[in-house]
Amino acid sequence: MIFNDAFQDTKKAFESVFPILFPGGTGSIFLTDPDNLLTTGLEVNVKPAGKKIERLSLLSGGERSLAAVALMVSIFKARPSPFYVMDEVEAALDDANLGRLLSIFEDLRNSSQLIIITHQKRTMEIADALYGVSMKSDGISAVVGQRLREKADA
Repeated sequence: MIFNDAFQDTKKAFESVFPILFPGGTGSIFLTDPDNLLTTGLEVNVKPAGKKIERLSLLSGGERSLAAVALMVSIFKARPSPFYVMDEVEAALDDANLGRLLSIFEDLRNSSQLIIITHQKRTMEIADALYGVSMKSDGISAVVGQRLREKADA
């Protein structure tokens, strides 16, 4: 029952998150064996606007990354957590797709803390604080941090 409730909430969230990341596109998830929740798999069907593709394996690398992020964010929305850690989830995205993902990040940060590992300047620009790790000549890592803006009082 708990799994099925979580799945239904995730499915609903995916159907609303996917079109944000893929304007004009549609996406859905379903269980491969809904009668056996202990062994079922999860099938992800996506259809970007203007494409006849539905299988993830036929999408470009950036499209696959974005579809995976859509599923991940849907899980976040279905079962919220106080914070999320993401490692270079936007590395394969072009500028337009990055902009759409950043709008999702802006939405998530209203209710949770995001810790994002990135090399993307645009992602860093929306951060409240940046932390970097560099290696000194003696081989010892140094951590530097900079607060970019204070969090607004609630």
